[in-house]
Amino acid sequence: MLTLHRRTLFTAGGAIAGSMALPHAASADTHPSSDPLASMLAGNRRFAAGRARHPRQSPARVREVAAGQHPFAVILGCADSRLTPEILFDQGIGDLFDNRVAGNLVDDILLGSIEYAVEEFVPPVIMVLGHERCGAISATLNAIRTGAEVPGHIAAVVDALRPIVAPYVDDPDGVEKAVRANVRAQAEAIVEQSEIVHEAVESGATLVVGARYDLDSGLVTLVR
Repeated sequence: MLTLHRRTLFTAGGAIAGSMALPHAASADTHPSSDPLASMLAGNRRFAAGRARHPRQSPARVREVAAGQHPFAVILGCADSRLTPEILFDQGIGDLFDNRVAGNLVDDILLGSIEYAVEEFVPPVIMVLGHERCGAISATLNAIRTGAEVPGHIAAVVDALRPIVAPYVDDPDGVEKAVRANVRAQAEAIVEQSEIVHEAVESGATLVVGARYDLDSGLVTLVR
């Protein structure tokens, strides 16, 4: 295993922690603040308010990062077409290392992608980003309630989500509670299933957080 660089501090709460100050990354243009998580959330507020700045998206930026990338955050998000991280967080080309799959689920391939980013870029932030009214969550709850057969490889998504969302199958607010539970479960899985990420967290190099995107307001809030 490659030796991970040592930076910052991971706080309590399992795999999920709140906002905290993090050091400057290698490029001042890529990392506009001493607190990258705060920068992401501030960018999201701009987006939701209709005041997005679209930073670091010029042809000059394209040429700059062509020689090498230095993303300051890794995102594990849902494949939903409404969840493009660079737009939601008002960030630029080369800022975010995106991984997107239905239900923002962790499997071996997704974990390998995240581990690559951790080894290569030492990102201060890894974020699991779920969202309101997630279709994968809803479909899984419906499959549990009805016992209906799930077609094709969609069954793999449902099977992965089933143990996480099952406790909420009879809850009137089950989808929302299951969305939040899944965010927490996937954030914990990233740390627990990856020795590379676990070492980065324990050493203080990386902060892992969970978050939820509101489809109606455009706002992202942290999930604890």
